[in-house]
Amino acid sequence: MHSHFLSLADLVQQQLQGTEISTIWFSAESSDFVRFNHSAIRQPGHVLQQTLRIQLIQGQTHAASSFNLSGDLQDDHQAISHAVQNLRAQLPDLPADPHLLIANTVHSSTQILPSALPPVEDMVAQILAATGDVDMVGLLTTGTLYRGFANSLGQRNWYESNNVNFDWSLFHAADKAVKSNYAGFSWDKAAFLAAFEDARKKLALLARPPVTVPAGNYRVYLSPTALNELVMMLNWGGLSEKALRTKYSSLRRLQSGEASLHVMVDISEDSRTGLEPGFQAQGFIKPEVTPLIQAGKLTGSMISPRSAKEFGLTGNGAGEDESAQSLAMRAGQLARADVLKELGTGIYVANLWYLNFSDRATCRITGMTRFATFWVENGEIKAPLNVMRFDDSLFKILGDNLLALTQETEVIMDDRSYGERHTGGAVLPGALVKEMRFVL
Repeated sequence: MHSHFLSLADLVQQQLQGTEISTIWFSAESSDFVRFNHSAIRQPGHVLQQTLRIQLIQGQTHAASSFNLSGDLQDDHQAISHAVQNLRAQLPDLPADPHLLIANTVHSSTQILPSALPPVEDMVAQILAATGDVDMVGLLTTGTLYRGFANSLGQRNWYESNNVNFDWSLFHAADKAVKSNYAGFSWDKAAFLAAFEDARKKLALLARPPVTVPAGNYRVYLSPTALNELVMMLNWGGLSEKALRTKYSSLRRLQSGEASLHVMVDISEDSRTGLEPGFQAQGFIKPEVTPLIQAGKLTGSMISPRSAKEFGLTGNGAGEDESAQSLAMRAGQLARADVLKELGTGIYVANLWYLNFSDRATCRITGMTRFATFWVENGEIKAPLNVMRFDDSLFKILGDNLLALTQETEVIMDDRSYGERHTGGAVLPGALVKEMRFVL
């Protein structure tokens, strides 16, 4: 696939005239999808696809076009030629873009991540063997993702990642279920079975009569999955340089010093995780680590090429939406085995959903508990908790109310597959919180 991409880059470059500059973004995958329902295979499938985006630049004017490729170089030559001709015809009618910034320093790279994945048939066999007499629904997604950038200045960048993401739920009855995930660049049978056994234990707890507690403030443990839902709200414009400059960011009070998070909170964009390519669609290279929040203070932002040009800054490889794509949060000192003991009496939150800002200016977020959320007394799970709504500020949850972060972290991959499998994700610990506000 890499050599095919290089041939495509050469084909595009051969179409140029005069002082034209081109960039291309290549996105491809060879993916297996297996859907399960009632602990049986319901829909296996394989997707092999390639997409090419060509940008044609003349001075400060540019136009772009995206289209699917057949995979045959001769067949794709005509599509590439036609696309470049169409873009060339558009350029005279387009205004100059004052914020256009292109990568004119050639920095080529090849990033092929090591992986240790068995054949998909072996993973499916292990999943089916583990289900036993439980009612499991899930989606196994695995295979190789390819991303490539090239420009007519001679830069060539390549990323190749073979990974797996198994997202499943064990159902008790009606809407009572335990949702779990196993993801990474390798498949460890023992680790998967341990995660599945943990889900089985929680499923047995769901058989107990559920309880309802009154609205109020409760001590809470947030699993890495639940914490991910909260932290990703910061990624909704919060860490964007443009949003910070225009005062749209939910972290503007962190920026001004009016608020701070706990000193335990360190959040970075960490390209070393391999969750995303080390380059972006305009060819700019990402630093290995971009510190965003250190010791609870805002120390950085995601800066796209356009923001870099507009505000006279140095970019850091952010995409157009200026969100972190490989977000990593530093672990703490709390052992996962001690979570219930340290929680004492309170709420164990496994999943959250339907999150939104109730007050962006104060970073206040509302949302619902989901799936296996439990009421805990004296370090022991007593009963499943009926669905509750929370409404609280992250400046409190991850601020003075944060008690501990777990030693263990989890890889949470972006599981979106609209149009194509997405890259990106997060590496996060769990969090013990002294007080979280539930409103109903």
